[in-house]
Formats: sequence, structure tokens, C-alpha cells
Amino acid sequence: MFVHKHPYKPYIPINATKLIVGTLPPPRFTMGNLKKGDVDFCYGSIDGQLWKILDEIFSLSLHFETSDFAIQQRKDFLVSKQIGICDIVASCERKKIDASDLGMENIELRDLLSYIKKNTSVHTLLLTGGSSKNGPEYHLRRQLKAQNITLNSISDETPKIHEFEFKENETIRKIKVVSLTAPSGSANRAVGSNPQFQILKKQNPKFNTFDFRVLQYKKFF
Repeated sequence: MFVHKHPYKPYIPINATKLIVGTLPPPRFTMGNLKKGDVDFCYGSIDGQLWKILDEIFSLSLHFETSDFAIQQRKDFLVSKQIGICDIVASCERKKIDASDLGMENIELRDLLSYIKKNTSVHTLLLTGGSSKNGPEYHLRRQLKAQNITLNSISDETPKIHEFEFKENETIRKIKVVSLTAPSGSANRAVGSNPQFQILKKQNPKFNTFDFRVLQYKKFF
């Protein structure tokens, strides 16, 4: 059984207003066996699309390489936009060494709510995936339920939007939750069947799943 531990601590700049929330990076980041083009930082897999999407939206001229410079580029962006990263899974066990959420067993979660409480400027969670089993929304719901906090639906369209609130120093704090289409190839089939994607694809045959994510993420970043 492979013990898959998250290799990175949450990266939350002072006065962060949004948190990107996922599960775990591919096992090779835990094992320290990076591929060419990987960045040794959150969402640094060369196969992933998050930083490629943000690079497209904000014209960041990011380097995709295993270097301190590439890491600093990403940190500088997060600080400038007041965005933090706090994945919800601390560790898990796997029978098969891969990056699938479904393959995670004996999962240990980070206390996401405690990070939100400590960072009082945070008002939005950007989840890198929907409500499928072991995804970030799935685990967030578990943590909220344990605290008797209700996750209320705001919009059922893709990406789904929810909201929850909790009392803090006798005031009510509201947190918006956006379940983005996962920035991974495994979600491409779901994108292909999305009615919004199909309409845009019909209008422009060159429109692809990456373009769809760029349009979606741009609204919330």
C-alpha cells in the first residue's frame, strides 16, 4: 500500500480573499521523482492545466520547468491576486500508484474550516472539481456536515455555486463555493457532454476543452 502524503503546505498570502482547493498532486511529487516540465509547487504537474489556464487568462509568461524561478512566478501571481492554495487532503493510501481521487483510501483531511477562520479575508473557495466521490466538494461537504453547517445551492449550472455561513465573533461570515471543472484530462469527457460546451463547439469547431475551462475560470479568478 502506497502512502500518498501531500508534499506542500497550504500557501495562503496575507489578506487572501480566495482559496484554490483540490485533493492531492500526482504521487511523483510526494516521491520526488518529477517529470520534465513539472514545477515543484502546488498544481505543478506539466500534465495539469491550472497554471496553463491562468497563464492564458493573465498573460503571465510562466515557465514550465523544475526551477526556483518558476516557483517564484507562481507565488508572485498568487500574492498579487490575493489567492491562496489549500488542498483539503493531507494524505491517503493507494493500492495503485496513480492520481485518481477514487483510488484514495484511509484519507486524512486537512481542517479546511480552521484555515478559513484564521484567514478572515477569505470569502470564496475555488474547488478544482465537482461532487464526485473523494473530490474536493465531496470532502468539504463532509467537514461542513460534521460541524452542522449547511451548504446551500446558489446555481446548478456549470460550474455549480454554493454558499455556507458560520458565526464568528457574533457575526455571520458567508463563504462562496465554486466547483470548477477539474483542470485535468480525466474531466474532458464530462466537458464534451456539457451543453454549454456543445453550443460553443457548434459555433466554432476549433473550440476545445481547454478553451472551455479558460472561459469558465476567467469569471472567478
